[in-house]
Amino acid sequence: MPIIKSAVKKMKQDQRRYARNLQTKRTMRTAIKSFETKPSFDALREAQSKIDTAVKKNVLSGAAAARRMSHLSSVAKKAGVKIVAVKKAATPAIAKPTTKPTTKKPVVKKATAKTTTKPKSTAKK
Repeated sequence: MPIIKSAVKKMKQDQRRYARNLQTKRTMRTAIKSFETKPSFDALREAQSKIDTAVKKNVLSGAAAARRMSHLSSVAKKAGVKIVAVKKAATPAIAKPTTKPTTKKPVVKKATAKTTTKPKSTAKK
């Protein structure tokens, strides 16, 4: 058990990260297993999504993710899963406000200090 305060804090942080990473790995593995037991297009999409999430969170390396995706696609091909192009949902058009837009306040210019000064006269009369 660490004695130094910073080492204790580091250990607590590592435990939290470990638990978070484990959860990500677990959801990825269950999605992959559910696809392998009953291959379907939706299960394939879900598994690939979970793999991408693991890569984004630095739980899985990019090469390992590519290897797993390749394995999933070969299983899908052998099972005869039909890949369907999914259209993205149309984003709703932003409704323009029906009320009159507020006008901007006029910009007030700051008074500038005079930069030129008259030279003082040194000669006395």
